[in-house]
Amino acid sequence: MINFNLTTAKLKPEIIGKAIEKIIPLSIMEKAISQTNSEQKRHRMLPTNIIILLVISLNFWSRDSVVDVWKNLLEGLMSELIPQKIRYYTPKSSSFTEARQRVGAGVMARLFKLICAVRATKKTEGAFLRGLRLMSIDGSLFDIPDTENNARVFGYPGSRRGTRAAFPKARLVLLVESGTHLIVDALISPYKMGERRKAIQLLRSVNRGMLLMWDRGLHSYRMVYKTLKQKAHILGRVPANVKFEVIKVFDDGSYLSWIAPDRKSKKKGAKKIKVRVIEYIVLEEGKEVVYRLITDLMDINKFPALILAQEYHSRWEIENTLDELKTHLNGRKTMIRSKNPREVVQEIYGWLIAHYCIRATMFDTATEKGVSPLRISFTGSLKVMRRAINVCQSTQKPELDDHYYSWMIAEMGDLIIPPRQNRSNPRVVKKPRSKFNSCKPKYRGNGTILKIPNYEICYPKVA
Repeated sequence: MINFNLTTAKLKPEIIGKAIEKIIPLSIMEKAISQTNSEQKRHRMLPTNIIILLVISLNFWSRDSVVDVWKNLLEGLMSELIPQKIRYYTPKSSSFTEARQRVGAGVMARLFKLICAVRATKKTEGAFLRGLRLMSIDGSLFDIPDTENNARVFGYPGSRRGTRAAFPKARLVLLVESGTHLIVDALISPYKMGERRKAIQLLRSVNRGMLLMWDRGLHSYRMVYKTLKQKAHILGRVPANVKFEVIKVFDDGSYLSWIAPDRKSKKKGAKKIKVRVIEYIVLEEGKEVVYRLITDLMDINKFPALILAQEYHSRWEIENTLDELKTHLNGRKTMIRSKNPREVVQEIYGWLIAHYCIRATMFDTATEKGVSPLRISFTGSLKVMRRAINVCQSTQKPELDDHYYSWMIAEMGDLIIPPRQNRSNPRVVKKPRSKFNSCKPKYRGNGTILKIPNYEICYPKVA
């Protein structure tokens, strides 16, 4: 049996994070650490930049424990040390927890703001409509661990009287570039804060040359007003209870109207806003459903009603982005593993950055291959990224970094999928719910103590 020596040599983040260095340069990481005063005060085995890479990597191996993710992250380096009969020392899970608490959530939020941006160009298929960049905004909920601290900060959803929901929930509202699925901005909030309020705050990242799309649940006067104030254009669905006055009917069937300010906006001097209303019928399960959209694009020759109605349904690309986040990148039942609110926020930002790293590399691949970024398999790209984290550690020569990144692009280039079919599936479940009752708080800690029975050997009676 060969005995291996343990080493606690200082790990270099530029070696560990080579696979994502094109997306997250080390200089940007150091800038985020400096701007949030997150530098370690003394020499540590788990410095801040290594913990940042670990939090991001938690999402590449979402089903593994923190210790196993650490080993996966260093596998390429470990393989180089095996011939020397050396292996890296693996800290305890409590050491990772203490390191994450020391680093905090601010540096992850800052890093997200520094790296996440739109990437589509005029040549990117499906990313623009007549010169306007297509953007979508929406939100989602997900479970977080059921601890007292998480419940106090994030809160439980409603349930019938006398009961309580199983898990606290966090709300995540996203701004997504529709043609690339890149998450440009995001806000995390407790369950009780509605999507509409956070969606308005996300308009900080909307600017000139964008066409912002949203669903009827986000419609409001302030949403329209603040989007137009950012010099962007709007294309949003309107609830059925909102009525419009027909001022002028255009040749394409749409008509000119206006929306009135709400009470709070009216007190601040807000005025009516002219909008163009587009009404059309969609067959859903054999029934005719009326859709109504509003837009500030008044040129019916450049933006006819039919084109806008067809393009609005690309807003559903944000639903596919949420599917990538919650199903393919993070397939856990409880997607967040942290038991304290600050680490929950830290982990969510790491989750978003991990998705951005994959999608940005997929965008580079699609640009190289001349196809739409939506034609590259996300699940396959995730597997390539997992392999690349270790493969890229096998060399420490900076001049070969471009070769390894080109290898990643080539690997993802083999994952082109056929064009998406125009199909829809009903919301049904093949396997019904479990026959057992759901776990309630009263059942916790009430398990019976396992008792080892005393066995006696029975000898047969001798006559």
